[in-house]
Amino acid sequence: MRGLALTLVLLGAWPAAAQQSPASPAAEEGRLVERAHQDREIVYFLQPPETHAFDLYHDYTEARPGVARYLNVVRKGSSASNPSARNLDTGETLEVETVKGAVLPKTGTPEDEEVPPDAEVVVVHFAPVQPGGSVRLRIAETYTDAVGYRQEGEELIFDRSFGRPRNAVVLPAGWYLTASSIPALVSETSDGRIRLDFVNPRPDEIAVLIKARRRPGS
Repeated sequence: MRGLALTLVLLGAWPAAAQQSPASPAAEEGRLVERAHQDREIVYFLQPPETHAFDLYHDYTEARPGVARYLNVVRKGSSASNPSARNLDTGETLEVETVKGAVLPKTGTPEDEEVPPDAEVVVVHFAPVQPGGSVRLRIAETYTDAVGYRQEGEELIFDRSFGRPRNAVVLPAGWYLTASSIPALVSETSDGRIRLDFVNPRPDEIAVLIKARRRPGS
């Protein structure tokens, strides 16, 4: 009985220390938007590792009324080139510019975000989203990252964190996979390249480390 009484006392004290206030409807909606709809995805196409470069495209659905631009903040340590974008709903080619965070104008609409002054920002412009409407965007770029993508001896190393729900990496032609730190669906593309598809169900990032080697005779 003494043990039971002690247990009841502890259980009675626990909620006071641990219970949290219910989240507001707005906060709950913010947590559901991206992960529930799964509207962001990105595909990396690795160039030969000695170039430290990879092409990529990322798709995004914008549904916030009044928003008329998409901001892609280039990750520190990487540089972006050859940006382009189009509206997947209409096929329209969209205006794209690259600016520094320090000169990025504020618009007073929901897409404004805090951007470091020294950050490189790719800005995609499109017609303002109408209430109840949306626009599906595809943004393409070439990134160079000498630290995250490199060759060490005979091995290709691709080391990058993924924050989007769906991510894919396509190895260069003539390379085969030897290791991946995160489970992936591995397949072969129509031109014989190895593709890894990752699903990130977490609200934070997954640290992906991929290693590969050249196929004999390639």
